Amino acid sequence: MKSFNQGILRIACGSAIALSGASGYADSDRDCRHLPNSAALKTALTAAQTLVNGGFGLDMWGTIVNRDGVVCAVAFTGTDRGSQWPGSRVISAQKANTANSFSLPGLALSTANLWAAVQPGGSLYGLQHSNPVDTEVAYKGPSSHFGQSNDPMVGKKIGGVNVFGGGLALYKGPMNARTLVGAVGVSGDTSCADHNIAWRTRNNLSLDFVPGGVGSDGMRPDNINYQGLVLSPLAADFSHPICKIAGVDGVSTISAGLPPVPQ
Repeated sequence: MKSFNQGILRIACGSAIALSGASGYADSDRDCRHLPNSAALKTALTAAQTLVNGGFGLDMWGTIVNRDGVVCAVAFTGTDRGSQWPGSRVISAQKANTANSFSLPGLALSTANLWAAVQPGGSLYGLQHSNPVDTEVAYKGPSSHFGQSNDPMVGKKIGGVNVFGGGLALYKGPMNARTLVGAVGVSGDTSCADHNIAWRTRNNLSLDFVPGGVGSDGMRPDNINYQGLVLSPLAADFSHPICKIAGVDGVSTISAGLPPVPQ
């Protein structure tokens, strides 16, 4: 009897180990049909990065997640994975996850909109410590696949919360049937330049049918609200510092002139 029970225990433990090793994602979680692949992301991201964005003009990483937070595409703009800050790969994914996680079908929140609210005393203080990045997904190799169609993050939930510029929710049209389908995150320059590049990338992908947000400009509902430049109390509550370089603001005018969302 003892040996029989031990055999049952071994089978049960073996089954549990096998189950824990599975991804645990339903096929529907990995649905990326309404989102760009890595080649399309790279094209849109590169076109956005080549413009004047108010930063240092550095190469960028970009990540797209679907509505369930599963990574659908990763890309970079440089000649290889070392042409942009290596750490920005995971940050771009973290930004995409954040914009997706805290946007709704009727209300878009960019990662830039979260900065003021998570400071001590803010209404969302502590949010940045929730939903940590899955480091096993983030750093799984081989590194030669980073930024390619077979990037190890693709098909996995990355997690993470980032609270500075560079993450935007993605909304598919048409106007009378806007649908929140995921988010894009970009990283590699100042956070304000990251926001501008993310905005232009989203516009290039025609996934900017944004229904509303906390931005001070109704034509750009989830735009970055620069501290000291916004008058609306709501926008001030969801504001972001100006990313000055050598004390000079070379970015806020660019952000104010970003392409308006479809009306």
